This record gives sequence, C-alpha cells and structure tokens, in this order.
Amino acid sequence: MLISAKNQLKGTLIEIKKGEVNCELVIDIGSENKLYSIITLGAFKELGLKLGDEVTAVIKANDVLIAT
Repeated sequence: MLISAKNQLKGTLIEIKKGEVNCELVIDIGSENKLYSIITLGAFKELGLKLGDEVTAVIKANDVLIAT
C-alpha cells in the first residue's frame, strides 16, 4: 500500500472496544506507549481486525487511520 501521509506508527492491536457505530482500538507502539484510535464499525469489519494484528496508524491532521 502506498500512501502520502508520512506520520506512520507501527504497532500491535492489544484492545478492541466495539460500540454500536464505532470501535475504539488500542495499539501498543512500543516503549510502554499506547495509541488510541476510533474507527467506524464498518471499517473495523472491512479490515478484518483482530487482537494481536500488526497494524500501522496513519496520522493526518486530526485523524488517525488504520492500515493493514
């Protein structure tokens, strides 16, 4: 996958909190740091995310996007 955003943090998905519309994801990015992201439930299902997945948080402006 190619993307223009240069602010990318790789990590491991360690927690998933599903709501009716959105999901809160907690990503371990190392050195005892965690990144929190909220994505739609639809995006969560489309990405097929599960605990332990290696993901990349892509940060652009005020949004944090998840890429697999």
